Amino acid sequence: METKWLEDFISLAETHNFSRSAALRHVTQPAFSRRIQSLENWLGIDLVDRTSYPTRLTPAGAVFYEQALEMLGQINGVRALLRGKRAATQTSVDFAVPHTLSLTFMPKWLTALEEGFAPINSRLMALNVHDAVLQLVDGGCDLLLCYHHPRQPVQLDPGRYDMLVMGRETLRAYARCGQDKVPDFVLPGSAKEPLPFLSYTSNAYLGRMVELLVADAKAPLFLETCYETDMAEGLKMMTLEGRGIAFLPESAVMRDVKYKHLARADGGAPGWEIELEIRLYRERPSSLRPGKQIVESLWQYLVQSQDGKARMGKRRKRATEAPQS
Repeated sequence: METKWLEDFISLAETHNFSRSAALRHVTQPAFSRRIQSLENWLGIDLVDRTSYPTRLTPAGAVFYEQALEMLGQINGVRALLRGKRAATQTSVDFAVPHTLSLTFMPKWLTALEEGFAPINSRLMALNVHDAVLQLVDGGCDLLLCYHHPRQPVQLDPGRYDMLVMGRETLRAYARCGQDKVPDFVLPGSAKEPLPFLSYTSNAYLGRMVELLVADAKAPLFLETCYETDMAEGLKMMTLEGRGIAFLPESAVMRDVKYKHLARADGGAPGWEIELEIRLYRERPSSLRPGKQIVESLWQYLVQSQDGKARMGKRRKRATEAPQS
């Protein structure tokens, strides 16, 4: 028996909906159904009445729901106890962060954070977006920092997870600069001579963003894929070698653009870029998962900082809108 089966069953018992629970647990509905069936097979009894809608628990399922909550509470309590044996654990913050943000946004953000909050002992897990989200869902990290776009949202239940917007990121096309300081390649290319395209793999979050960007472009882009990887840093290095054009996060290329190693390959034209939010998530503290005090203090500091910036922004807006005497 796996603990994720218990978490799946608890989610289903609370949502009464296989599709919604599958989305919240970041698995496909068939996979979610198989995991519920695996739990039932392990117990040797039906937990879910599949003849009703919305989904209801059987009498045995209702009894097991209370037991599942208790078992998960005990498991999480033991894990917290054992982790607490390490002196640094309760005073450190575990982050799950996509590779690109771990290299670009995270270092400067941590430095600024420590200047205003306090020195932080941190542990960073650099993952793809999907696996970073799963780390938070499975309790493997304290905070998740990731990209978000309305058309490729991070589907975390707002009733269970808190969220703050930490910044914004623009994704656009770049190419190497030649000796004349202009890019080697410029969009849109042509059907006769498509541009060499350095692409993300199809399972990469930024790859899905590029697909949206290309699909929404007012004028067609003529690109011929010559290289694929799931990491923006890998694409940047190939771009610096002059191997083609790549869509890269602005924060990843600021230094290279400043020193004219790379340049925008869109000619400054609008419509060939996409803006993403950089979001921070945490699981809301509960009796089952109270979380760390250091994380709670840090979160409240971030909330207060954003509230202060919002109030300052409103005052500035009122000042600019005030009638001149």
